[in-house]
Formats: sequence, C-alpha cells, structure tokens
Amino acid sequence: MKNTVNISLDDVKISALRMYLSEKKTSLDEQLTRYAEQLYGKIVPQNVRDFIYMTEKQRNAEKPKSSRAKPTEQP
Repeated sequence: MKNTVNISLDDVKISALRMYLSEKKTSLDEQLTRYAEQLYGKIVPQNVRDFIYMTEKQRNAEKPKSSRAKPTEQP
C-alpha cells in the first residue's frame, strides 16, 4: 500500500522547482519519491528493510491470482 506525504513550501519556490525540473525532463513528484527512497535506505536499518521485503514478498505470493472465468461451452 502506498501513502501520501504532504509538505509545505512557498508557492514561488514550488513554481521555480517545477520550472527547472521540467527543463531536466523530471518532476517534483519523481524527485521527492527518489529522495524518500534514499532517505528510507539511509535511516531504516538493513535488517528491518529485509524483513519488510520478505513480508511483502510473502504477501504477494499468498494473493490468489485472479483467473479469468472460462466461457461455458453451450451446444
């Protein structure tokens, strides 16, 4: 599950960031997401990250894959 984080920054600074980031073919959302991932890797201990990874992997393996309903054959 993904969460949203809100930050406060002056409108003028946001506009300037968006303008210059667009010149670099990127976005504020993309850069903030990248930075949040770096911060996560820096702050959260490796053993906790490993546990989270294993938990997510197990949860994804347990999810039943939705199978398409096969059309019934009618004579």
